[in-house]
Amino acid sequence: MRVKKFVLRELYELSDDQKRALKILLYWLENRKQNFITLGGFAGSGKTTLISLLRDEISKIEKYKKFKIAFVSFTGKASQVLKKTLEKRDSVREKDFVGTIHSLIYSPIEDKKTEEIVGWEKKTSIEYDLIIIDESSMVNREIWDDITSYQIPIIAVGDHGQLPPISGNFNLMAKPQIRLEKIHRQAEKNPIIKISEMARNFGLVEAKKYGKNILKISTKDENSQELVSELLQNFDENTLVLCGRNTTRIKLNAQIRNNLGFESKNPEVGDRVICLRNNRKKHIFNGMLGKILELEKSSENLFFAKIIFDDGEIFKGDILQEQFGNPNPMNFTKDRKKTLEVDLFDFGYAITVHKAQGSQAKRVILFEERFSQMDDEMWKRWLYTAITRAEEELFIIG
Repeated sequence: MRVKKFVLRELYELSDDQKRALKILLYWLENRKQNFITLGGFAGSGKTTLISLLRDEISKIEKYKKFKIAFVSFTGKASQVLKKTLEKRDSVREKDFVGTIHSLIYSPIEDKKTEEIVGWEKKTSIEYDLIIIDESSMVNREIWDDITSYQIPIIAVGDHGQLPPISGNFNLMAKPQIRLEKIHRQAEKNPIIKISEMARNFGLVEAKKYGKNILKISTKDENSQELVSELLQNFDENTLVLCGRNTTRIKLNAQIRNNLGFESKNPEVGDRVICLRNNRKKHIFNGMLGKILELEKSSENLFFAKIIFDDGEIFKGDILQEQFGNPNPMNFTKDRKKTLEVDLFDFGYAITVHKAQGSQAKRVILFEERFSQMDDEMWKRWLYTAITRAEEELFIIG
């Protein structure tokens, strides 16, 4: 009875576009002519609230009482956030699944001698009645083809205000069939959401303070250099430093590493790193962030590394020394051939906004950098994507 009262109250407080979206999703589930539907929603529009209420509504329908739903995200961190929110709303049923897409549809291949995971293979079947993908703008064509091959109904949810995926032309959120664009009353009070609306609508955030530890610092301010230096000196695991240019990224990584006491230009144990290229066999993807646990020189230009990612995944393998501090991913240079048998990583203290899609952090330090080839629409998406990476604290330098 408690859950029903909660759901009724929540339904009453839904915005008009949320109510409409919920009706469309339930109708689609009952009468679907295609096996997937896309739902786009801006930050603060209540996408996760809608997902949890949809789960509750499905539970009320007699023929769906035994429905098993898989709630998934591209990254482990995103799936952890989703799980926490769904469990807080008591919206996960006993046989539901919450995790990464990868853990849902792939099985590990183990070396029988060492018992280590040496690869992954696609499962022949998965026993779920509905798949709901959160942060679906991160999903590439290859994984989409794999997950749709099971012929299970899919609801793909994401933010259609963000940048398109890092590579390729595939984008589930390019033209979502359902859109949530009304910002919730609770979210309207959040200064980060307010700033994200400025970015999305105007591509401009005025230099001033918007809340506690939420402000834009003008580079014309005589104290700006001192403020930025202090912010970078306080870098920790809860911080995400974002910029636009690779040259800026390299300078920032060098400065932060120096502040942290790293002496070599080469990677060291304890360094924060970012993956620069997908390797499905090893379950690593472009943009994953982690920390080096072990490092050993294996040849002139290679290190054998053990890396733990933010979502708990462990990587072991050869990484290319030459890629660290290099402004160009060697995957796209004339030297590409020598990178094919190794994995590409770089320092991950400061990263570009394109690489930050799907990531969030308690504190975000953003260096505004607009490229000449960016039109106004792309700039708005860039700025909006960067701002919405911040959970609690946001410092914009521009």
